[in-house]
Amino acid sequence: MLLDHLAVSGETVEEAASHIEDALGVTLQEGGKHDAFGTHNRLLGLADGLYLEAIAIDPTAPNPERTRWFDLDRFEGPPRLTNWICQVPNIDAALDVFPDGVGHPIDLARGALRWQMAVPPSGRLPFDNLFPALIQWHGDLHPARMLTQSGCRLRRLVVSHPEGLELAKLLGQMDGVVFDSGAAALRAEFETPHGPRVLE
Repeated sequence: MLLDHLAVSGETVEEAASHIEDALGVTLQEGGKHDAFGTHNRLLGLADGLYLEAIAIDPTAPNPERTRWFDLDRFEGPPRLTNWICQVPNIDAALDVFPDGVGHPIDLARGALRWQMAVPPSGRLPFDNLFPALIQWHGDLHPARMLTQSGCRLRRLVVSHPEGLELAKLLGQMDGVVFDSGAAALRAEFETPHGPRVLE
């Protein structure tokens, strides 16, 4: 299992994108729409094959016939780093290992991209939404390889939760990810063209 990307949620995609741009001092690129969930995004290419996603409900999209991913149906307040997404080689096999509530695989596509994402029926992942969302890409295309490099590199992601040690035990050691037993939160530390920056 490898870190794939990070998601910043907002009440609007403009607010989510501005939160990233203000924190890191760089400009996001246009993303696209997710018809299955009625959401849309903007993207930022990072070093090491990673990327950042600003995501929100698309007000022009019809209401989907399912609960939206990333718990966006219940999102409110200022934009913030809400989710981390991990790539797995076989999503069905991964779901057999992890606890109930991680979700069921949903087939998704946008343009030439094809992937599966595990989405819980409630939209909310275990450990107060801090368990990583699981993704399996199909084919050779990946968003990070389609994005302009921003000059930003993720130094580390700190996943904090009262049961952080249990979460660490479930997931095992991961490059660039640190688990803490504090209050539930995500904190991403970056090297940027403007020096070290933090995104929360």
